[in-house]
Amino acid sequence: MSEEVSKNISETLFEKNKQAKETSRLMRYMPSSEKILEEKRELMPRAWYRNLLRLQWVWQGVDPIEQERILARIASSDHSRTVDEWLDTVMGYHSGNWNYEWTKLGMQHQKQANDLNGDASAEQLFTASLCFSIAGYPHLKNDNLALQAQVLANTAYNEAAKRTSHIIKQLEIPYKNKRIVANLHLPSTDKPQPVVIVSAGLDSLQTDMWRLYRDYLAPAGIAMLTVDMPSIGHSARWPLSEDSSCLHQAVLNELPNIPWVDHFKVGLLGFRFGGNAMVRLSFLEPYKIKGCVSLGAPIHDVLTKPEKIKQMPKMYLDMLASRLGKDIVDINSLSGQLMAWSLKVQGFLTSRRTRVPILAMSLEGDMVSPISDNRLVAMFSDYGKAKQIPAKGIAKGYEQSLEMAIKWLEDELFR
Repeated sequence: MSEEVSKNISETLFEKNKQAKETSRLMRYMPSSEKILEEKRELMPRAWYRNLLRLQWVWQGVDPIEQERILARIASSDHSRTVDEWLDTVMGYHSGNWNYEWTKLGMQHQKQANDLNGDASAEQLFTASLCFSIAGYPHLKNDNLALQAQVLANTAYNEAAKRTSHIIKQLEIPYKNKRIVANLHLPSTDKPQPVVIVSAGLDSLQTDMWRLYRDYLAPAGIAMLTVDMPSIGHSARWPLSEDSSCLHQAVLNELPNIPWVDHFKVGLLGFRFGGNAMVRLSFLEPYKIKGCVSLGAPIHDVLTKPEKIKQMPKMYLDMLASRLGKDIVDINSLSGQLMAWSLKVQGFLTSRRTRVPILAMSLEGDMVSPISDNRLVAMFSDYGKAKQIPAKGIAKGYEQSLEMAIKWLEDELFR
């Protein structure tokens, strides 16, 4: 994409959004729920509305120095904020605004890509795509700036796919009279490749997964097929329901028709809510899956304890309400509704085991994915294993957990 075209797209996209509604104020709450949020803000003060995924973004490809520079720019902005104590709630599309700053960084990487060729150029575009995706984080449905950042993320990713020496094919898989858009990443097309279906959570896009493929799966000779969860990204047209794995199941069933992958060697890897979907799929389709890894997945505990949902930061509540298509949020009814997403309540983790070996991992002290959830999954899976990553060495733990995940999948796929 030429610098001129990219500049024009960004100017057109954002010109009409000078006064776009700031993200933290998009979701409306019932008066009783507003009161709960107010009390929580006083009891548990936070400096940011968004949950800052610093380590995850660095692992995904953001330069840590650039990241800190952006966060510092947002924090030190003199512009007015929706909530004074939340640094990332600067109103208006200008310096200091979350979306503005991350989009600007994405544009810089896009510009650098134009001065390079081949893989070097592609890498800058993959980074640009990730920056645009973070600009839209947590991707609330009625956030116009986020939707437009997503357009930029997809455009940059598609352009990178053309320039990289890796093979990336965009697939359209029929499902309920529509099409699921998935990105297939291949080490080669000489023969059908073992494949891992990868799904992120409810607050990130499938285009955020490039580095997982480049650094972990490709060197192991494994293809990666990314699919967005229902209600976000390319899958935004499908509502999120307790059948959290419906789209992934449709993709799995389509694999025999895709010539580049070996549908007898399929693994699953899910982050956060994507992990819930992948574990569920391992019970629904045990004969089509060789191995599964879930990372930080909500399986049962948090989904069945309304008091834990109420303790969640506002960003998470906004995100869940947005995914479920709520216009006005009642925290009490929201936390009751989430019970249906528990895989135990759905009857999966009660009596019937799955033959799929599942590695269920999370970080020590993770409220969303306690060790009890992972042990439950391991107990109902053949050769299943629960693993907790010590919070002390979280940065190292992040890399180690991914290495462990890939090793687990490799062992099962090449058995």
